[in-house]
Amino acid sequence: MAESETPVAPPDAAPQTPAPVRVYRHRLPTRLWHWVNAATLLILLMSGLMIFNAHPRLYWGQYGANPDHAWFAVGATPTTGFVRIGETRIETTGVLGRWTDAKGVEQTWAFPGWATIPTSYSLADGRRWHLFFAWILAVGLTLYMLWTAFGGHLRRDLHVRRSEWSPRHIWQDIKDHARLRFPKGAAAGRYNILQKLSYIGVIFILLPLMIFTGLTMSPGMDAAWPWLLDVFGGRQSARSIHFIAAWLLVAFFLVHIAMVLLAGPVNEIRSMVTGWFRLPPEKGE
Repeated sequence: MAESETPVAPPDAAPQTPAPVRVYRHRLPTRLWHWVNAATLLILLMSGLMIFNAHPRLYWGQYGANPDHAWFAVGATPTTGFVRIGETRIETTGVLGRWTDAKGVEQTWAFPGWATIPTSYSLADGRRWHLFFAWILAVGLTLYMLWTAFGGHLRRDLHVRRSEWSPRHIWQDIKDHARLRFPKGAAAGRYNILQKLSYIGVIFILLPLMIFTGLTMSPGMDAAWPWLLDVFGGRQSARSIHFIAAWLLVAFFLVHIAMVLLAGPVNEIRSMVTGWFRLPPEKGE
């Protein structure tokens, strides 16, 4: 029997590039919730800023009104706009407190019309938008949390393994992100420790906190669930926590968008639309 020979490519043949490996990274419930939640949170933020414009001051405790000392305020003088945090005052003329609208008219709302829903001042309409989309957020989050817990998403994708709790492992991941060193190969198809902690924090802490502090600001809910006032230390404290949590979500969104752009927006966005993610090749592949 003749021995088999391994075929040898001609010397001038171009090296073959291996086909890109694709993995099914995001299942349908994750993709649906991602896009619905993105639109919902944007509308809630903009309508919430309109509501904030009605009284752009924050307090701690049960009570707070104009004569009371606010820990945070956006205001205006006859010539300037300003933001005050504690005793620190920052001039924000042209951006917050005092700004010029599209018609060239100077306004003294806290947040400008381009950042609010509706764009013209209307507390009633802002509340309607906010309440409607708050229900979409609450129902969607509840369904997604149930699917995450019982559909395997938490166990398979978000579970932080013992080795990942190592300070060395976490610090290495922080350094890799700071140096824009993104994972390659199979590792790119899994969530790293910073992603896991961020997503768990948003899904199970920040978003529920937004919902329950929002309920605490409702007199009707205070009558039905008076324990909410005890949990958050009063209606004004709940309003302050609601405001802080909202801007933490904005910070998460900005970092998330930056990471998507740096890691490869086409691949990242395509995976959140179709579910399929193309693994970046390892060095030397």
